[in-house]
Amino acid sequence: MPFLPPELNGFWAEWIRPTAGLPTVWWALLVAVAAAVGHLVQRYMGLPKVVGYSVVGAVAGLAGFEGALWPLQGTALFLLELGVAIVLFEAGGRLPLNWFRHNPMVLVQSIVEATLTYFAVFWTLHLFDVPHPVAAPLAIMAVAAAPAVLMRVTIDTRASGPVTERALALSTLNTLYALVLGYTQASWIERGPQGITQTLHAVMVVLGLSFVVGALMALALRSALRVMSPTSENTSILLLAIIGAGAAVSTYLGGASPLAALLGGVLLKLLSPRPWAWPRQLGTAASLITMLMFVLVSMVAAQAPWNIHVATTVLALVGVRAVAKIAGVALASPGSGASWKQAVWMGCAMAPLSSIALLITSNFVLASPLLGAMITQIALPAILLMEVFGAVLATVAMYGARESSRPWAPEAFKAAPAEDTTR
Repeated sequence: MPFLPPELNGFWAEWIRPTAGLPTVWWALLVAVAAAVGHLVQRYMGLPKVVGYSVVGAVAGLAGFEGALWPLQGTALFLLELGVAIVLFEAGGRLPLNWFRHNPMVLVQSIVEATLTYFAVFWTLHLFDVPHPVAAPLAIMAVAAAPAVLMRVTIDTRASGPVTERALALSTLNTLYALVLGYTQASWIERGPQGITQTLHAVMVVLGLSFVVGALMALALRSALRVMSPTSENTSILLLAIIGAGAAVSTYLGGASPLAALLGGVLLKLLSPRPWAWPRQLGTAASLITMLMFVLVSMVAAQAPWNIHVATTVLALVGVRAVAKIAGVALASPGSGASWKQAVWMGCAMAPLSSIALLITSNFVLASPLLGAMITQIALPAILLMEVFGAVLATVAMYGARESSRPWAPEAFKAAPAEDTTR
Protein backbone atom coordinates (compact mmCIF):
# COMPACT_ATOMS: atom_id res chain seq x y z
CA MET A 1 0.00 0.00 0.00
CA PRO A 2 1.26 3.57 -0.73
CA PHE A 3 1.12 4.62 2.92
CA LEU A 4 3.55 1.85 4.03
CA PRO A 5 7.32 1.67 3.35
CA PRO A 6 8.10 -0.60 0.37
CA GLU A 7 10.10 -3.01 2.54
CA LEU A 8 7.27 -3.49 5.07
CA ASN A 9 4.68 -3.69 2.33
CA GLY A 10 6.66 -6.38 0.52
CA PHE A 11 7.17 -8.35 3.73
CA TRP A 12 3.48 -8.43 4.56
CA ALA A 13 2.56 -9.24 0.95
CA GLU A 14 4.85 -12.28 0.97
CA TRP A 15 3.70 -13.38 4.42
CA ILE A 16 -0.02 -13.19 3.66
CA ARG A 17 0.15 -14.56 0.11
CA PRO A 18 -0.59 -18.18 1.05
CA THR A 19 -4.02 -17.22 2.38
CA ALA A 20 -6.09 -14.43 0.86
CA GLY A 21 -3.53 -11.83 -0.11
CA LEU A 22 -2.71 -8.40 1.23
CA PRO A 23 -5.57 -6.48 -0.48
CA THR A 24 -8.12 -8.73 1.22
CA VAL A 25 -6.56 -8.04 4.61
CA TRP A 26 -6.60 -4.30 4.03
CA TRP A 27 -10.24 -4.37 2.98
CA ALA A 28 -11.19 -6.44 6.03
CA LEU A 29 -9.42 -3.99 8.34
CA LEU A 30 -10.97 -1.03 6.56
CA VAL A 31 -14.49 -2.42 6.98
CA ALA A 32 -13.78 -3.13 10.66
CA VAL A 33 -12.54 0.42 11.22
CA ALA A 34 -15.57 1.83 9.38
CA ALA A 35 -17.97 -0.16 11.56
CA ALA A 36 -16.24 1.03 14.74
CA VAL A 37 -16.07 4.68 13.63
CA GLY A 38 -19.71 4.61 12.54
CA HIS A 39 -20.72 3.40 15.99
CA LEU A 40 -18.57 6.02 17.73
CA VAL A 41 -19.93 8.84 15.55
CA GLN A 42 -23.47 7.91 16.51
CA ARG A 43 -22.62 7.38 20.17
CA TYR A 44 -20.52 10.49 20.81
CA MET A 45 -21.94 12.94 18.23
CA GLY A 46 -25.52 11.78 17.75
CA LEU A 47 -25.02 11.63 13.97
CA PRO A 48 -25.98 8.70 11.71
CA LYS A 49 -23.45 5.94 11.24
CA VAL A 50 -23.15 6.65 7.52
CA VAL A 51 -21.17 9.79 8.39
CA GLY A 52 -18.52 7.63 10.04
CA TYR A 53 -18.46 5.20 7.11
CA SER A 54 -17.96 8.05 4.65
CA VAL A 55 -15.23 9.71 6.71
CA VAL A 56 -13.27 6.45 6.94
CA GLY A 57 -13.58 5.92 3.18
CA ALA A 58 -12.50 9.50 2.48
CA VAL A 59 -9.44 9.19 4.72
CA ALA A 60 -8.48 5.91 3.03
CA GLY A 61 -8.87 7.49 -0.40
CA LEU A 62 -6.78 10.53 0.54
CA ALA A 63 -4.14 8.22 2.02
CA GLY A 64 -3.73 6.47 -1.33
CA PHE A 65 -5.69 3.25 -0.77
CA GLU A 66 -5.54 1.42 -4.11
CA GLY A 67 -8.44 -0.93 -3.53
CA ALA A 68 -10.79 1.11 -5.72
CA LEU A 69 -9.31 2.81 -8.75
CA TRP A 70 -11.31 5.23 -10.86
CA PRO A 71 -13.18 4.54 -13.09
CA LEU A 72 -14.63 1.57 -11.27
CA GLN A 73 -14.44 -1.74 -13.08
CA GLY A 74 -14.67 -5.43 -12.33
CA THR A 75 -15.35 -6.52 -8.76
CA ALA A 76 -15.46 -3.01 -7.29
CA LEU A 77 -18.05 -1.89 -9.84
CA PHE A 78 -20.19 -5.00 -9.25
CA LEU A 79 -20.07 -4.53 -5.47
CA LEU A 80 -21.25 -0.97 -5.89
CA GLU A 81 -24.02 -2.02 -8.27
CA LEU A 82 -25.07 -4.82 -5.91
CA GLY A 83 -25.25 -2.46 -2.94
CA VAL A 84 -27.27 0.06 -4.93
CA ALA A 85 -29.55 -2.69 -6.28
CA ILE A 86 -30.32 -3.98 -2.77
CA VAL A 87 -31.17 -0.49 -1.50
CA LEU A 88 -33.28 0.41 -4.54
CA PHE A 89 -35.13 -2.90 -4.47
CA GLU A 90 -36.20 -2.14 -0.92
CA ALA A 91 -36.98 1.47 -1.85
CA GLY A 92 -39.12 0.31 -4.78
CA GLY A 93 -40.97 -2.08 -2.49
CA ARG A 94 -41.83 0.86 -0.23
CA LEU A 95 -42.99 3.20 -3.02
CA PRO A 96 -46.69 3.94 -2.28
CA LEU A 97 -48.31 3.75 -5.74
CA ASN A 98 -51.84 3.95 -4.33
CA TRP A 99 -50.84 7.16 -2.59
CA PHE A 100 -49.98 8.72 -5.97
CA ARG A 101 -53.38 7.75 -7.32
CA HIS A 102 -55.21 9.40 -4.43
CA ASN A 103 -52.83 12.35 -4.22
CA PRO A 104 -51.35 13.04 -7.69
CA MET A 105 -49.83 16.31 -6.44
CA VAL A 106 -47.01 14.23 -4.94
CA LEU A 107 -46.00 13.27 -8.48
CA VAL A 108 -46.30 16.92 -9.49
CA GLN A 109 -43.99 17.82 -6.61
CA SER A 110 -41.47 15.29 -7.82
CA ILE A 111 -41.53 16.46 -11.45
CA VAL A 112 -41.38 20.16 -10.55
CA GLU A 113 -38.50 19.64 -8.14
CA ALA A 114 -36.51 17.44 -10.55
CA THR A 115 -37.03 19.85 -13.48
CA LEU A 116 -36.11 22.91 -11.44
CA THR A 117 -33.01 21.19 -10.07
CA TYR A 118 -31.84 20.17 -13.54
CA PHE A 119 -32.16 23.59 -15.16
CA ALA A 120 -30.89 25.52 -12.11
CA VAL A 121 -27.72 23.43 -11.96
CA PHE A 122 -27.31 23.45 -15.76
CA TRP A 123 -27.51 27.27 -16.02
CA THR A 124 -25.29 27.76 -12.98
CA LEU A 125 -22.58 25.58 -14.50
CA HIS A 126 -22.81 27.60 -17.71
CA LEU A 127 -22.12 30.74 -15.67
CA PHE A 128 -18.90 29.04 -14.53
CA ASP A 129 -17.93 28.36 -18.17
CA VAL A 130 -18.60 24.63 -17.99
CA PRO A 131 -19.27 23.42 -21.57
CA HIS A 132 -22.66 21.99 -22.49
CA PRO A 133 -21.53 18.33 -22.95
CA VAL A 134 -20.22 18.43 -19.37
CA ALA A 135 -22.94 20.56 -17.76
CA ALA A 136 -25.81 18.31 -18.93
CA PRO A 137 -24.48 15.09 -17.29
CA LEU A 138 -23.69 17.00 -14.10
CA ALA A 139 -27.22 18.42 -14.03
CA ILE A 140 -28.62 14.88 -14.39
CA MET A 141 -26.39 13.74 -11.54
CA ALA A 142 -27.68 16.63 -9.41
CA VAL A 143 -31.28 15.48 -9.95
CA ALA A 144 -30.46 12.18 -8.25
CA ALA A 145 -31.04 11.80 -4.55
CA ALA A 146 -29.61 9.16 -2.22
CA PRO A 147 -32.29 6.79 -0.92
CA ALA A 148 -29.53 4.71 0.68
CA VAL A 149 -28.33 7.61 2.84
CA LEU A 150 -31.85 8.72 3.69
CA MET A 151 -32.90 5.20 4.68
CA ARG A 152 -29.87 4.85 6.95
CA VAL A 153 -30.64 8.22 8.52
CA THR A 154 -34.25 7.24 9.20
CA ILE A 155 -33.10 3.97 10.79
CA ASP A 156 -30.50 5.63 13.01
CA THR A 157 -32.84 8.46 14.06
CA ARG A 158 -35.91 6.17 14.27
CA ALA A 159 -37.84 8.67 12.18
CA SER A 160 -41.33 8.09 10.82
CA GLY A 161 -44.08 10.41 9.66
CA PRO A 162 -45.35 12.31 6.61
CA VAL A 163 -42.09 14.19 5.95
CA THR A 164 -40.02 11.02 6.21
CA GLU A 165 -42.28 8.95 3.97
CA ARG A 166 -42.69 11.68 1.37
CA ALA A 167 -38.95 12.42 1.30
CA LEU A 168 -38.24 8.71 0.71
CA ALA A 169 -40.85 8.58 -2.07
CA LEU A 170 -39.53 11.72 -3.78
CA SER A 171 -35.93 10.49 -3.47
CA THR A 172 -36.89 7.20 -5.09
CA LEU A 173 -38.68 8.98 -7.95
CA ASN A 174 -35.70 11.31 -8.45
CA THR A 175 -33.45 8.28 -8.66
CA LEU A 176 -35.72 6.80 -11.31
CA TYR A 177 -35.52 9.97 -13.45
CA ALA A 178 -31.75 10.33 -13.04
CA LEU A 179 -31.03 6.69 -13.89
CA VAL A 180 -33.14 6.72 -17.05
CA LEU A 181 -31.73 10.05 -18.27
CA GLY A 182 -28.16 9.29 -17.18
CA TYR A 183 -27.88 5.86 -18.79
CA THR A 184 -29.68 7.13 -21.91
CA GLN A 185 -27.43 10.14 -22.41
CA ALA A 186 -24.31 8.05 -21.76
CA SER A 187 -25.31 5.75 -24.63
CA TRP A 188 -25.01 8.57 -27.19
CA ILE A 189 -22.69 11.08 -25.51
CA GLU A 190 -19.97 10.51 -28.13
CA ARG A 191 -22.40 11.13 -31.01
CA GLY A 192 -23.49 14.57 -29.81
CA PRO A 193 -27.07 15.90 -29.42
CA GLN A 194 -29.83 13.65 -30.78
CA GLY A 195 -33.29 14.39 -32.09
CA ILE A 196 -36.49 13.71 -30.21
CA THR A 197 -37.03 10.38 -31.96
CA GLN A 198 -33.55 9.08 -31.22
CA THR A 199 -33.75 10.27 -27.62
CA LEU A 200 -37.11 8.58 -27.02
CA HIS A 201 -35.81 5.40 -28.63
CA ALA A 202 -32.78 5.35 -26.33
CA VAL A 203 -35.00 6.00 -23.29
CA MET A 204 -37.35 3.17 -24.24
CA VAL A 205 -34.44 0.76 -24.75
CA VAL A 206 -32.94 1.43 -21.31
CA LEU A 207 -36.33 1.52 -19.58
CA GLY A 208 -37.68 -1.50 -21.46
CA LEU A 209 -34.70 -3.78 -20.84
CA SER A 210 -34.57 -2.78 -17.18
CA PHE A 211 -38.33 -3.37 -16.86
CA VAL A 212 -38.06 -6.88 -18.33
CA VAL A 213 -35.25 -7.85 -15.95
CA GLY A 214 -37.09 -6.25 -13.01
CA ALA A 215 -40.27 -8.13 -13.90
CA LEU A 216 -38.40 -11.44 -14.01
CA MET A 217 -36.88 -10.69 -10.60
CA ALA A 218 -40.30 -9.84 -9.15
CA LEU A 219 -41.92 -12.98 -10.59
CA ALA A 220 -39.14 -15.20 -9.28
CA LEU A 221 -39.36 -13.73 -5.80
CA ARG A 222 -43.15 -13.82 -5.80
CA SER A 223 -43.06 -17.52 -6.74
CA ALA A 224 -40.52 -18.22 -4.01
CA LEU A 225 -42.57 -16.40 -1.37
CA ARG A 226 -45.53 -18.64 -2.15
CA VAL A 227 -43.69 -21.70 -0.83
CA MET A 228 -41.02 -20.21 1.43
CA SER A 229 -41.34 -18.30 4.67
CA PRO A 230 -40.43 -14.58 4.41
CA THR A 231 -38.43 -14.88 7.64
CA SER A 232 -36.45 -17.94 6.55
CA GLU A 233 -32.68 -17.72 6.20
CA ASN A 234 -32.91 -19.53 2.86
CA THR A 235 -35.35 -16.92 1.61
CA SER A 236 -32.83 -14.22 2.49
CA ILE A 237 -30.10 -15.96 0.52
CA LEU A 238 -32.43 -16.49 -2.43
CA LEU A 239 -33.45 -12.84 -2.38
CA LEU A 240 -29.85 -11.62 -2.39
CA ALA A 241 -28.90 -14.06 -5.14
CA ILE A 242 -31.77 -13.00 -7.40
CA ILE A 243 -31.01 -9.31 -6.90
CA GLY A 244 -27.33 -9.92 -7.66
CA ALA A 245 -28.10 -11.98 -10.75
CA GLY A 246 -30.60 -9.40 -11.97
CA ALA A 247 -28.06 -6.61 -11.56
CA ALA A 248 -25.45 -8.51 -13.58
CA VAL A 249 -27.87 -9.57 -16.34
CA SER A 250 -29.37 -6.11 -16.73
CA THR A 251 -25.96 -4.49 -17.25
CA TYR A 252 -24.96 -7.20 -19.75
CA LEU A 253 -28.12 -6.71 -21.83
CA GLY A 254 -27.69 -2.94 -22.01
CA GLY A 255 -30.13 -1.87 -19.33
CA ALA A 256 -29.40 -0.25 -15.96
CA SER A 257 -28.93 -2.63 -13.03
CA PRO A 258 -30.06 -0.10 -10.38
CA LEU A 259 -33.14 0.73 -12.45
CA ALA A 260 -33.98 -2.96 -12.86
CA ALA A 261 -33.78 -3.48 -9.10
CA LEU A 262 -35.94 -0.44 -8.43
CA LEU A 263 -38.60 -1.57 -10.91
CA GLY A 264 -38.39 -5.11 -9.52
CA GLY A 265 -39.22 -3.84 -6.04
CA VAL A 266 -42.14 -1.80 -7.38
CA LEU A 267 -43.53 -4.77 -9.32
CA LEU A 268 -43.14 -7.13 -6.37
CA LYS A 269 -45.18 -4.74 -4.26
CA LEU A 270 -47.89 -4.75 -6.97
CA LEU A 271 -47.89 -8.56 -7.16
CA SER A 272 -47.84 -8.91 -3.37
CA PRO A 273 -49.70 -5.90 -1.94
CA ARG A 274 -49.50 -7.17 1.63
CA PRO A 275 -46.93 -5.34 3.75
CA TRP A 276 -43.62 -7.16 3.83
CA ALA A 277 -40.34 -6.45 5.54
CA TRP A 278 -36.75 -7.55 5.05
CA PRO A 279 -35.94 -10.73 6.97
CA ARG A 280 -33.56 -10.23 9.87
CA GLN A 281 -30.83 -12.25 8.18
CA LEU A 282 -31.08 -10.20 4.99
CA GLY A 283 -30.92 -7.02 7.04
CA THR A 284 -27.52 -8.03 8.45
CA ALA A 285 -26.11 -9.02 5.07
CA ALA A 286 -27.55 -5.94 3.37
CA SER A 287 -26.11 -3.70 6.11
CA LEU A 288 -22.63 -5.08 5.46
CA ILE A 289 -22.94 -4.55 1.72
CA THR A 290 -24.34 -1.03 2.06
CA MET A 291 -21.63 -0.09 4.59
CA LEU A 292 -19.01 -1.30 2.12
CA MET A 293 -20.80 0.74 -0.57
CA PHE A 294 -20.58 3.97 1.47
CA VAL A 295 -16.89 3.38 2.17
CA LEU A 296 -16.24 2.65 -1.50
CA VAL A 297 -18.08 5.75 -2.72
CA SER A 298 -16.25 8.17 -0.42
CA MET A 299 -12.91 6.44 -1.08
CA VAL A 300 -13.28 6.87 -4.84
CA ALA A 301 -14.65 10.40 -4.58
CA ALA A 302 -11.72 11.49 -2.39
CA GLN A 303 -9.28 10.68 -5.20
CA ALA A 304 -10.38 13.66 -7.31
CA PRO A 305 -7.89 16.58 -7.53
CA TRP A 306 -8.99 19.92 -6.07
CA ASN A 307 -8.18 23.50 -7.02
CA ILE A 308 -9.76 26.91 -6.47
CA HIS A 309 -11.86 26.86 -9.64
CA VAL A 310 -13.12 23.32 -9.00
CA ALA A 311 -13.91 24.11 -5.36
CA THR A 312 -15.87 27.23 -6.35
CA THR A 313 -17.82 25.35 -9.02
CA VAL A 314 -18.59 22.47 -6.66
CA LEU A 315 -19.83 24.80 -3.93
CA ALA A 316 -22.02 26.64 -6.42
CA LEU A 317 -23.46 23.35 -7.72
CA VAL A 318 -24.18 22.07 -4.22
CA GLY A 319 -25.73 25.36 -3.07
CA VAL A 320 -27.94 25.82 -6.13
CA ARG A 321 -29.01 22.18 -6.00
CA ALA A 322 -30.08 22.48 -2.35
CA VAL A 323 -32.04 25.67 -2.98
CA ALA A 324 -33.68 24.21 -6.10
CA LYS A 325 -34.82 21.06 -4.30
CA ILE A 326 -36.35 23.03 -1.44
CA ALA A 327 -37.97 25.55 -3.81
CA GLY A 328 -39.29 22.83 -6.15
CA VAL A 329 -40.98 20.90 -3.36
CA ALA A 330 -42.35 24.11 -1.81
CA LEU A 331 -43.75 25.46 -5.11
CA ALA A 332 -45.81 22.32 -5.68
CA SER A 333 -46.83 21.84 -2.05
CA PRO A 334 -50.28 23.56 -2.34
CA GLY A 335 -52.86 20.82 -2.75
CA SER A 336 -50.39 18.06 -1.85
CA GLY A 337 -51.30 17.94 1.83
CA ALA A 338 -47.92 19.26 2.99
CA SER A 339 -47.30 22.64 4.62
CA TRP A 340 -44.49 24.91 3.48
CA LYS A 341 -42.48 24.05 6.60
CA GLN A 342 -42.78 20.36 5.80
CA ALA A 343 -41.74 21.13 2.21
CA VAL A 344 -38.56 22.82 3.47
CA TRP A 345 -37.66 19.83 5.62
CA MET A 346 -38.38 17.46 2.73
CA GLY A 347 -36.06 19.44 0.47
CA CYS A 348 -33.33 19.29 3.13
CA ALA A 349 -33.81 15.54 3.53
CA MET A 350 -33.21 15.07 -0.21
CA ALA A 351 -29.82 16.81 -0.09
CA PRO A 352 -27.48 13.76 0.09
CA LEU A 353 -25.56 12.53 -2.96
CA SER A 354 -23.94 9.12 -2.90
CA SER A 355 -23.78 5.85 -4.81
CA ILE A 356 -26.41 6.63 -7.47
CA ALA A 357 -24.55 9.77 -8.52
CA LEU A 358 -21.26 7.86 -8.56
CA LEU A 359 -22.73 5.13 -10.79
CA ILE A 360 -24.11 7.70 -13.23
CA THR A 361 -20.74 9.47 -13.33
CA SER A 362 -18.90 6.17 -13.83
CA ASN A 363 -21.20 5.35 -16.73
CA PHE A 364 -20.32 8.64 -18.44
CA VAL A 365 -16.60 8.04 -17.89
CA LEU A 366 -16.76 4.57 -19.45
CA ALA A 367 -18.80 5.92 -22.39
CA SER A 368 -16.50 8.88 -23.10
CA PRO A 369 -13.10 8.98 -21.35
CA LEU A 370 -12.36 12.54 -22.53
CA LEU A 371 -15.65 14.12 -21.43
CA GLY A 372 -15.75 11.77 -18.47
CA ALA A 373 -12.53 13.22 -17.10
CA MET A 374 -14.05 16.71 -17.17
CA ILE A 375 -17.28 15.47 -15.56
CA THR A 376 -15.32 13.60 -12.88
CA GLN A 377 -13.38 16.72 -11.90
CA ILE A 378 -16.57 18.32 -10.59
CA ALA A 379 -18.78 15.31 -9.82
CA LEU A 380 -16.50 13.42 -7.43
CA PRO A 381 -15.85 16.34 -5.03
CA ALA A 382 -19.58 17.14 -5.01
CA ILE A 383 -20.43 13.52 -4.19
CA LEU A 384 -17.86 13.38 -1.40
CA LEU A 385 -19.08 16.65 0.09
CA MET A 386 -22.76 15.78 0.00
CA GLU A 387 -22.42 12.19 1.18
CA VAL A 388 -21.12 13.53 4.50
CA PHE A 389 -22.86 16.89 4.90
CA GLY A 390 -25.97 15.67 3.11
CA ALA A 391 -26.41 12.99 5.77
CA VAL A 392 -26.02 15.63 8.48
CA LEU A 393 -28.57 17.88 6.76
CA ALA A 394 -31.02 14.98 6.42
CA THR A 395 -30.60 14.29 10.14
CA VAL A 396 -31.36 17.94 10.92
CA ALA A 397 -34.48 17.63 8.74
CA MET A 398 -35.73 14.58 10.62
CA TYR A 399 -35.36 16.32 13.97
CA GLY A 400 -36.63 19.65 12.61
CA ALA A 401 -39.81 17.94 11.41
CA ARG A 402 -40.11 16.32 14.86
CA GLU A 403 -40.47 12.86 13.38
CA SER A 404 -37.60 11.21 15.22
CA SER A 405 -38.45 9.13 18.27
CA ARG A 406 -34.84 9.30 19.46
CA PRO A 407 -33.74 12.54 21.15
CA TRP A 408 -30.72 14.17 19.55
CA ALA A 409 -28.34 13.58 22.42
CA PRO A 410 -25.13 11.56 22.17
CA GLU A 411 -25.62 8.27 23.98
CA ALA A 412 -22.34 8.64 25.85
CA PHE A 413 -23.61 11.74 27.63
CA LYS A 414 -27.11 10.54 28.47
CA ALA A 415 -28.05 10.41 32.12
CA ALA A 416 -27.63 7.06 33.76
CA PRO A 417 -30.77 5.16 34.88
CA ALA A 418 -32.04 5.90 38.36
CA GLU A 419 -31.12 2.50 39.82
CA ASP A 420 -27.55 2.76 38.48
CA THR A 421 -27.13 6.26 39.93
CA THR A 422 -28.40 5.09 43.31
CA ARG A 423 -26.12 2.10 43.34
